[in-house]
Amino acid sequence: MSFNNLQLIEPVLKALSDEGYVNPTPIQEKSIPLILQEKDLLGCARTGTGKTAAFVLPLLQMLHQQQAVQKMNRIKALILTPTRELAIQIGESIRSYGKYVSIKHQVIYGGVSQNNQVQGIRRGADILVATPGRLLDLMQQRHISLSEIRFFVLDEADRMLDMGFIHDVKRIISQLPATRQTLFFSATMPNEIKRLADILLTNPAKVQVDPVSSAVDTVQQQVYFVEKQNKQSLLIHLLNSGAVDTVLVFTQMKHSADRLSRHLNKAGIRAEAIHGNKTQNARQSALMNFKNKKTRVLVATDIVARGIDIDELKYVINFELPNVPETYVHRIGRTGRAGECGTAISFCDWNEKIFLKDIQKLIGKNIPVMKE
Repeated sequence: MSFNNLQLIEPVLKALSDEGYVNPTPIQEKSIPLILQEKDLLGCARTGTGKTAAFVLPLLQMLHQQQAVQKMNRIKALILTPTRELAIQIGESIRSYGKYVSIKHQVIYGGVSQNNQVQGIRRGADILVATPGRLLDLMQQRHISLSEIRFFVLDEADRMLDMGFIHDVKRIISQLPATRQTLFFSATMPNEIKRLADILLTNPAKVQVDPVSSAVDTVQQQVYFVEKQNKQSLLIHLLNSGAVDTVLVFTQMKHSADRLSRHLNKAGIRAEAIHGNKTQNARQSALMNFKNKKTRVLVATDIVARGIDIDELKYVINFELPNVPETYVHRIGRTGRAGECGTAISFCDWNEKIFLKDIQKLIGKNIPVMKE
């Protein structure tokens, strides 16, 4: 199937063609027709499956078609997402896919001055992409009203729960009009997320693609058993062997990310850390340096992991294994995207063997052990 079969209008198809997209992913193929039928949608799909385009494309089309009969430049669509990186990524997608339709959007998030964001809203926006905290701040200051929202997208709902945003989300939902179309996306469906979906959605269509228990098929997985104090040496060995070029490395804690990046730089390997304590400018600069291959190693924590979208990333290394098995699947989903091949390497010390056992139970297979 191609995008031409999904009832998308010519301006949207032209933008997709410019981006080199021909065939939709399964989540796009299943979701777009349902959204265009103005149905509420409950989507369960892991990161990296193309969820953003699955809701951005039909939103752009429906807003474009409504321009002829309604006054626009007032916020008609709200996309709520947990992190700054994801908000920026969604904003970039709206800009790319919507370049042939006259739909305005504004991205708002915390950690930076609100002035430019407020000015953007005053100039008029049809789509608002927001993180919960900054949205509530600007609502309380009366810079934003949600009274005319026609479309509400809750993206990465389970991550909202993990990050403690669930009460903020409920406060925002209470300010939305009762009559609206709601699109709800989550990689996992714990009970609290199911209860939230029941509150939000009315007779929703349900789409499930690649449940989180299924690790990415295009990712080759490996594990090294190594003592904790030897992990840095093993990482440097792999990087110096020439087998691994640019790599995204995951740690559990912010201070671990900073310490590891300093250690790599001392060893002559260009590295930068990215985590929640970094300023927005520092995070975007580090990400851009990594995408441009100025930085060889990007050390990240899970709090920003889902906002990292890098084409043709071949290697992910779990320097420390996550204690939540679903997080492992999200991490390795940074590679092997859009049909490309990738490799995920995990370092496992004695105390992390229980984490490895839980991960292997979730993905339904044993990860090959490297004997080197």
